[in-house]
Amino acid sequence: MSTSSHPFSDMAPADIALVISDVDGTLVTSDKRLTPAARAAVRSLGEAGIAFTIASSRPPIGLKPLAADLGLTLPMGAFNGSTLVAPDLTILSETLIPAEAARAAARLFSEAGLAIWVFAEGRWNLTDPHGPYTDLERRTLLTEPHAVDDLGPLLGRAAKIVGVSADADHLAACEARVAAALGEDADVHRSQAYYLDVTPPGVGKAGFVDAMSRHLGIPPARIATLGDAGNDVPMFARSGFSVAMGNAAPAVQAAARAVTAGNDADGFAKAIAKFILRR
Repeated sequence: MSTSSHPFSDMAPADIALVISDVDGTLVTSDKRLTPAARAAVRSLGEAGIAFTIASSRPPIGLKPLAADLGLTLPMGAFNGSTLVAPDLTILSETLIPAEAARAAARLFSEAGLAIWVFAEGRWNLTDPHGPYTDLERRTLLTEPHAVDDLGPLLGRAAKIVGVSADADHLAACEARVAAALGEDADVHRSQAYYLDVTPPGVGKAGFVDAMSRHLGIPPARIATLGDAGNDVPMFARSGFSVAMGNAAPAVQAAARAVTAGNDADGFAKAIAKFILRR
């Protein structure tokens, strides 16, 4: 989708002081690469005096290579922003899923026939290390999963629980059902067509926008956000300017102020050039 076809595409942002980007489907390509244009765009932000950081459904370990490659210095939001980490992965703050909600989520995922991953105690825990999308997640996180016989004991200490399925329509139906069942006890969003994330309630990416607003002493109106998935929409609503990727679903695009090209067509870099650095 071209930027010109979106009704808000020519609206210039306010005086942006910080850009927060989602990672998968946004900052990196589908094969998890940072392109030269994306690297250059982040450098250009720094040269313009605009701060940059990332918020992702990834665990902290999955953010470390990006922090190093991009020279990030600000806190980053892991697990959809519910865990704040420094670029060296020092935990700055952490919120866990309430144990009862975590157990309910795992039960609902099991009943729906989803593979289940539990991110707890600094590890990516699962029962089948060769299950669906495990190879993709290995490449994404650059780490190995921790195989256990029983995920139950970890549910009281979970930062994120993921239901995994190659059936995107089934996962979409699961999202609605699990969100309704858990209510205000957890946040439930698909971070990819094949991942359904359960994270702590009320501390998602919108909360990360607020945290960075406080950290830098700037209003949310001076923060721009970029993303591609349903878990990015709360971040869009909280920030002063928002850009959805061309690969985002129509509902996600409709929630943003502007739309850029897809993540495999340097949409991130194009958005920075067109919307953020345009003066």
